[in-house]
Amino acid sequence: MKNLFAIAILFCAQLAIGQKYFSKTGKISFYSEAALEKIEAHNTSASTVIDVATGAIEWGVLIQGFKFEKALMQDHFNENYMESAKYPKAKFKGKIDNMTSVNFAKDGQYTVNVSGQLEIHGVMKPVSMPATITVKGGAVSAKGKLTILVADYNIDVPKLVAENIAEKVNIEIQADYQLMNTVP
Repeated sequence: MKNLFAIAILFCAQLAIGQKYFSKTGKISFYSEAALEKIEAHNTSASTVIDVATGAIEWGVLIQGFKFEKALMQDHFNENYMESAKYPKAKFKGKIDNMTSVNFAKDGQYTVNVSGQLEIHGVMKPVSMPATITVKGGAVSAKGKLTILVADYNIDVPKLVAENIAEKVNIEIQADYQLMNTVP
């Protein structure tokens, strides 16, 4: 009986170590406020995965999937600034630095720090941000915020519209994750 109990504990530990959570409906929103205009856009089809064993986390989003209140703003975003035909995706690849503070088997909110490389407009830059992972009834969700500088990603803003487009953009991410079946 003791051996059976020990085997069950080892099996459960192996399952927890190999767990990966994913979402194909992650939400990325960005906001900017310049002297003459506020800009806001949302994309609800970002893909993301968290590897519980390593703390690795990745996000990917199609630039053309961002929706704006005004269609003309969306067109300018894709054609003039983001050049989404040339740079169709934005990606993040990094790690949850303090992954051991998250207990995926226990309900709670866990504050983590995420760091890695953010690629936008063909430019990759290191970023770091605080995030919250929530475990509730076996469901896992995460959210975080960061601010980037448009110039850091070689996004040109003509002087003619400089008062319409802010130098800083606030980005919010949120995802409700599902457990991937990692057992063969």
